[in-house]
Amino acid sequence: QVQLVESGGGLVQAGDSLRLSCAASGRTFSSQAMGWFRQAPGKEREFVATIAWNGRATSYADSVKGRFTLSRDNAKNTMYLQMNSLKPEDTAVYYCAAGPGGLRVGGYNRWGQGTQVTVSS
Repeated sequence: QVQLVESGGGLVQAGDSLRLSCAASGRTFSSQAMGWFRQAPGKEREFVATIAWNGRATSYADSVKGRFTLSRDNAKNTMYLQMNSLKPEDTAVYYCAAGPGGLRVGGYNRWGQGTQVTVSS
């Protein structure tokens, strides 16, 4: 089974950048799709981005397209989310996920504990 640990969150100002990391343990990491979701207070968890097992395909939510870049290094069992031009509406807890993939929460069966990202205006 894959266990996931996120890092890299923090408090930044609008327009700044952050890079989130998701470190995975387990032999099946390289064979699974990975994704990032986020959840703001009082809102449902929403899709941010996903990447195929081999890193050759990515998909992004419209709200982050052009600002966020997702990548993975299977040799290091790590996935990265580079977030540029951050906006206050990006404020949320960001969750790393692993599983068959897709744009829905139900497409993933392993989740990290989350890392807080706060963007001040």
